[in-house]
Amino acid sequence: SVIVPVHNSECWLDECLKSVWEQDFKQTIELSVFNDASKDSSAEIIAKWKMKLEDAGVPVIIGSNNSSQPRGVGFAKNQAVIQSSGAYLCFLDSDDVMMPQRVRLQYEAAIQHPNSIVGCQVRREPPMSTERYTRWINNLTEEQLLTQVFTSHGPTVIMPTWFCSREWFYHVGKFDEGGKGVPEDLLFFYKHIQKGGEVVRVNHCLLLYRYHPQAATHSVLEETIWNHRVRFLEDRVLSSWTSFTIWNAGKQGKKLYRSLSPANRKKVTAFCDVDEKKITRGFYTFEESEERPKPKIPICHFREATPPFIICVK
Repeated sequence: SVIVPVHNSECWLDECLKSVWEQDFKQTIELSVFNDASKDSSAEIIAKWKMKLEDAGVPVIIGSNNSSQPRGVGFAKNQAVIQSSGAYLCFLDSDDVMMPQRVRLQYEAAIQHPNSIVGCQVRREPPMSTERYTRWINNLTEEQLLTQVFTSHGPTVIMPTWFCSREWFYHVGKFDEGGKGVPEDLLFFYKHIQKGGEVVRVNHCLLLYRYHPQAATHSVLEETIWNHRVRFLEDRVLSSWTSFTIWNAGKQGKKLYRSLSPANRKKVTAFCDVDEKKITRGFYTFEESEERPKPKIPICHFREATPPFIICVK
């Protein structure tokens, strides 16, 4: 099942749905579209492609939210999954375009890795819009797909490239439906990791990934993502540590310290740094603390510091 959530996508939808029609996958394939309160001509474009795809032997299921307000991308994706019936799910954003071999290659990888989210490499459109990010998406090593979970602002295989089994999707438990401003892909990805899921990438460029101002990603605040990342770090790492050092006595290190739960703040034995000025200061006082006296955390040179470390760099 190719899963396409739609909201006011008229300018991209033709190309997107044409790319479903052009798949070279030899087994059965269906398209499941959920139109989330679009006000433009998206519905007409979907209807046109339904006829074309069904003539080519691809069933099309269309669901819609006809209220005046969209329910958000998490809700639309969940609805498109619920109304579909394929054993595997291929997620496709309505502003992106699949290469003809996408379903075939990701399906082959998903069969070999049943508990995984399978991603792929991408080509960014317009080409130079997010050069560093695109390079990062395409060049992470197999090991980094897991180790960089802690350093990245989003999933290490990006949502528009996801492919997984329906069974695994329901095991993880669907997308958060909080709507605008909720990083539903990151939250799903964290649950996936927590349940022992694998992260796999097909090393072929299988998606044209568009960058534009209307993209839903832009509605998520950096602070929201930071808070989710800190909770994930606490859950996955700090819960099994009795003490640790924060490497960086500057802005980032202090921000991490302040964001920790009270129990994890107590585990911070010191900040360490290379900056003589910060080291000479001797300690950091947590002014916002309700505790009396206020906690004072020593600042030392990194050579004097004791592992384990959380290294904080912008």
